[in-house]
Amino acid sequence: MSSLPLFGETGAPKLVGIARIAAEADSLREGHNVEYFTLGARSLLSRVVSGRNLPFTWAINPYRGCEFACKYCYARYTHEFMELRDGLEFERKIFVKQQAAALLQSELKKVKRGEEIAIGTATDPYQPAERRFEVTRAILEELARHSGLAIGIVTKSNLVTRDAEILRRVSEHNRIFVNVTVTTMDVELARKLEPRAPRPDLRLEAVRQLNLAGVDAGVICAPVLPEITDSPRDLEALVKAAKEAGAKYVFANPLFLKPCSAAVFLPFLEENFPARVEQYRKRYAERAFLPKGYGQRLSQLMAALRRKYGIGNEHARSSRRMHAEIGQMELF
Repeated sequence: MSSLPLFGETGAPKLVGIARIAAEADSLREGHNVEYFTLGARSLLSRVVSGRNLPFTWAINPYRGCEFACKYCYARYTHEFMELRDGLEFERKIFVKQQAAALLQSELKKVKRGEEIAIGTATDPYQPAERRFEVTRAILEELARHSGLAIGIVTKSNLVTRDAEILRRVSEHNRIFVNVTVTTMDVELARKLEPRAPRPDLRLEAVRQLNLAGVDAGVICAPVLPEITDSPRDLEALVKAAKEAGAKYVFANPLFLKPCSAAVFLPFLEENFPARVEQYRKRYAERAFLPKGYGQRLSQLMAALRRKYGIGNEHARSSRRMHAEIGQMELF
């Protein structure tokens, strides 16, 4: 195995904390422009530090980085803590946390009754790495041994159905719901926006299978991209498909664009939606959020579509607030 060849040059600054751990990581595999590394994590359960009144207290991210390569991803900045400052490294250098279940076993005693745990706040827990390393599966096996927990999972992957039985066991003594992200029903557009993520129809089939297995699952449309995926027609197609898949809820949140994400997303727009580039530059020039009015109009439209297709609000309040805030906080 080889060490990550990014640090240790003569005269290079001394690295500390997570940056040092990442620099000493062992390479596991290289191919398709993606390389996996071991990461000797010291902790798995992260207390969420934010000035916002968040609905969850703890976050779990089984991996650092995400291979799905979503062009709009807000979490690219998390690699900067490891002194990896090229936004593309977030999708090309995936760090696999070691001994995750053992860490969680010792840390769960810190969680008080009523405090929610969000899994997948900065990396997809069912990205391709999970097929090989099964870190998320091990975490769920540990959670199934406990009771009284409130857990939410966010993923774009139909791989989550592999763990339907474990999730059902977790739900026997805990409150758990799975949020499956679908940004658009347009397969070609989805392939451009999320080049390595499963197709939208496969994600919706995962929602169907989870609910049939007794695991509460719904759909989140996030982020909604202004003038690209936010037309009433497009959103209605998504809500209709969610209903047909048996989703317990469906909701949407607008694009949140941090500077590190804009560095990847704006060149993508220039190539695929050149007429929208200047509009986006102006909208996100001074802040990462869209004006409040945009979010309010989006919420009103989604509420009308839910009524039209008869999708209830079961579990919607807590799950909606959980995901709405995931991209709007500092996790580390």
